[in-house]
Amino acid sequence: MDMQSLGVWGPILLMVVIFYFLLYRPQKNAQKKRQSLLDSIEVGDRIMTVGGIYGEITKVEDDTVMLKISDDVQLKLSRAAVHINITKQEAAQTDDKKD
Repeated sequence: MDMQSLGVWGPILLMVVIFYFLLYRPQKNAQKKRQSLLDSIEVGDRIMTVGGIYGEITKVEDDTVMLKISDDVQLKLSRAAVHINITKQEAAQTDDKKD
């Protein structure tokens, strides 16, 4: 590779490297974290949905969960609708305070 082709391809390669570290890699890490959240859902966990509904998981299936939001009301939701696992979040905060 001569200096002229390095002058042409160098900036393009630099942009690819920057794209990888600034966009692709953080997005992959966020996807892994989100999938870990969805895989960790268990019966009895308190959650908040993407729409802001709070409740307790009463049943977990492959792609859906049953969410108890009051004594007489249960909703069937897609797992993807879960935004935060409050139970696990509180447990993590409690563990951090012990350290």
